[in-house]
Amino acid sequence: MTLDGFDPNAAADSDAGIFGLPFTPEESAIVFLPVPWEATTSYGGGTAGGPAAILNASLQVDLFHRHVLRPYTAGMAMLDESAEVRAWNDEARPLARNIIDVGGRVTQESHLAPDLRRVNELSAMLNEWVRQESAHVLASGKIVALVGGDHSTPFGMIQAAGEAFGGFDILQFDAHCDFRAAYEGFEFSHASIMHNVMTRLPHVRKITQVGIRDFCEEEIEFAESLGDRCAIFFDDEIAARSYRGEKWDATCEEIVGGLGQDVWISFDIDGLLASLCPNTGTPTPGGLDFNQAVYLIERVVRSGRRLVGFDLNEVSPDATGANEWDANVGARMLYSLAAWTLASQKLVALRT
Repeated sequence: MTLDGFDPNAAADSDAGIFGLPFTPEESAIVFLPVPWEATTSYGGGTAGGPAAILNASLQVDLFHRHVLRPYTAGMAMLDESAEVRAWNDEARPLARNIIDVGGRVTQESHLAPDLRRVNELSAMLNEWVRQESAHVLASGKIVALVGGDHSTPFGMIQAAGEAFGGFDILQFDAHCDFRAAYEGFEFSHASIMHNVMTRLPHVRKITQVGIRDFCEEEIEFAESLGDRCAIFFDDEIAARSYRGEKWDATCEEIVGGLGQDVWISFDIDGLLASLCPNTGTPTPGGLDFNQAVYLIERVVRSGRRLVGFDLNEVSPDATGANEWDANVGARMLYSLAAWTLASQKLVALRT
């Protein structure tokens, strides 16, 4: 790996890699796996275009980081999108739409039952593809991170990380718990990702959710059933603490104090203020400011904990192509997640 002739202050070449960097995946410490999938998205669409939009917007991200010393020097690269995954998504999306249109009320005798079975089959195929691709990257000694796509996409990567590292905690930024069981009949729905993780992946020791503000009774009951394996920092309570004069730093200290040594970050962009992600599939009033979220990630790393990997999901580009705001926010969050992950693994240094 060499940066000879590379100027981090210059404009990025249009044919450069992610963030305008010159690295191949083989030369990089962190490898991004794009997953253009949104089969079960139940409201707004477009997240399958998220990875490509983030890649394009990343060329405008300045590489200097105020707290992490030259994180780009460790090497970052994004793999090419899979044509096979695109084809699966294109097949599954219209089948799923027919089921969503009837509220997921599909019986075994329904004419839609074969469609539901096929969507679930394709979703399982996607999970296994993500697991295998992630395992390949991890086996080469690199950090793997997923760029979605809807929030169902990281299941296989979290599975592969467990096989590689053993137990770890999940820190989830999200407007939603994603604790629904087979939402609308979809076994691997975007609204079911964390239900599936907590019931199918025993290496996940605990999940801590931050920014949650949209959920159903079933999800709260499931969270309660997890006992000490689940902690939720609801968005309205975070706001109430600030109204009472509690500093965000104190709330972060409580959040971080409940985490184990190894942490996976699952970042749904709708955990942020809706003004930062207006085109995401399910924008919700409230949420974290960009700097609030990044500060919490920083506190995790400065506590000495290790980020074993992360996923970033639900970034949806403007359907008209006129506004790149969502992609710009997503690209900057991706760079921040990568920088702090590299620092947590001592692959780059923190600024003093």
